Amino acid sequence: MPELPEVETVRKGLEQLVVGKTIAEVNVFWGKIIEQPEVDVFRHQLIGETITGVQRRGKFLIFKLTHWDLISHLRMEGKYEFHQQSDPLAKHTHVTFSFTDGSQLRYLDVRKFGRMTLVAKDQSANYRGILQLGPEPVVTDFHLVDFQAGLKKHHKAIKPLLLDQKLVTGLGNIYVDEALWEAEIHPEQPADTLSEKEVKKLYSAIIDVLARAVEAGGTTIRTYLNALGEAGKFQLSLNVYGQTGNPCPRCGTPIQKIKVAQRGTHFCPNCQRLKVPK
Repeated sequence: MPELPEVETVRKGLEQLVVGKTIAEVNVFWGKIIEQPEVDVFRHQLIGETITGVQRRGKFLIFKLTHWDLISHLRMEGKYEFHQQSDPLAKHTHVTFSFTDGSQLRYLDVRKFGRMTLVAKDQSANYRGILQLGPEPVVTDFHLVDFQAGLKKHHKAIKPLLLDQKLVTGLGNIYVDEALWEAEIHPEQPADTLSEKEVKKLYSAIIDVLARAVEAGGTTIRTYLNALGEAGKFQLSLNVYGQTGNPCPRCGTPIQKIKVAQRGTHFCPNCQRLKVPK
């Protein structure tokens, strides 16, 4: 958390708030947030840069600048807030970008896991964290035939395979659970044992769940707010995630929670049965 729908919602908010603004000063209060270059170099290279756009690739935000691409990964608790420079700093504020008009973008992160990287303009696609990502979960990029071929190469459980971002990007714990429920697939089912029908259902479920979550502004479970300070609404539509003990919306069986690849995993034991290959 945040996952793709939350990051996309943050991106949309940032586009409204900071595109066209020119950076006058950058302050970094927790140096480890800056992956590269050195903190002082990072600060000075950004002075005078104008934000021309905000893009997203998987769960990475990409600020398009006059001469640079600034790549930002929110990890578990990172978030951006927009303020006036005169506003007091909140606890856990680690980076501030002050603009020439007196406004300020602030990066906050309770756990300090988030990272920022500055790379040459239009070179974000070559950043190592982005290079390994699979296609975006939309029909123009994510192709059923490639997805099916990729699944056949792996005998590992389907849930951790989807979480590793290589077959399709953007799925985190919440949306994998939701997509697998929609497709009626057990989270521990070996990927290479899925039938053609199951693969098609899963493919459609991934696209559907993530599209609906983006439309709802993401999911607010604990602290997530978008760049405009608004909570997401997809938590109102969750079928299995966080629903332990509640009746399955499809069959009424109580939802169970287990551990899969060290992640809390929610599923319906009736609708999502683990199948032994014949």
